[in-house]
Amino acid sequence: MARTNTRKTQGVRRQARAQGTSRKVRSARSKGQSILGRALALLPFTEEQLQKAFTVLILGGALVAAGWVAQVSGATAVASDRVAHIAGNAGFKLQRVEVHGTERMNTMMVHERAFGQRDLAMTRVDTRALREDLLTLPWVQDARVSRQLPDVLKVDIVEREPHAVLARPDRLMLIDGTGTELEPISASDAEPYMLIEGPGAQQQVEALDLLLDAAPALKGKVTGAEWVGNRRWNLTFETDQRLALPQGEDRAAAALVSFAQADGVHRLIGGEVVSFDMRNPPRMYMRVPGRAEEQELAMRAAEEDT
Repeated sequence: MARTNTRKTQGVRRQARAQGTSRKVRSARSKGQSILGRALALLPFTEEQLQKAFTVLILGGALVAAGWVAQVSGATAVASDRVAHIAGNAGFKLQRVEVHGTERMNTMMVHERAFGQRDLAMTRVDTRALREDLLTLPWVQDARVSRQLPDVLKVDIVEREPHAVLARPDRLMLIDGTGTELEPISASDAEPYMLIEGPGAQQQVEALDLLLDAAPALKGKVTGAEWVGNRRWNLTFETDQRLALPQGEDRAAAALVSFAQADGVHRLIGGEVVSFDMRNPPRMYMRVPGRAEEQELAMRAAEEDT
């Protein structure tokens, strides 16, 4: 009888321990669920919204994976061709190009490049490539290309501003403020612009503008600039008088300011002096036509009298 009681007691104890363990597990689960529930409650989303978000993420990942597989297998190109064919048959095909912003350049150059894609459906028109192509045109500073469905390509052009004329050995070229060549120009059409000449002058156009900005009163009177020896400028005024400036940006600017001050006092521009030499500032050497001859004749007359 004692052995039977002992076995029953051990069975009761095991059952109690099992029940205790089960209660602990349920308690831990309920605590975990309550903590997760409290954490979710703090978020500004409902449980239904979170479920939808997770569903979208899963579907998005699946689409990305499917797209990658299609790209590898070549299915994307086939689908693109099919879409383009359908779009073209539906009337979504390039028929007209609208060009805006052009005043000086020949718009036919824009049309030629745009209509190079005429046989393409609008879905196949590469607007980025067309923009890069337009930027190679001399007059185009910037461009924007957009589709206007069903069949119009819209091109907005920002033109370069003509600034001066560059004298080349065989022709005159209209250039902008950076020295970019725009188009050939005749001598008669070039008259309103400053004439820039000399080897390497094209790369010095922006530096020349900065130099002339140092003396605003003279800037409008300068009609020509010669880059001499790849180191300094000779300026020509509207009166055909010439000013030789020294080498170096700072020295040239200082000499030009000094000349402007002297001109304000003595009215040098428009006077009898044909050239001014300030290559050795602050000294200024002036040449008056016939002055040397007059001095020589005076010296000869003095010698005859003696």
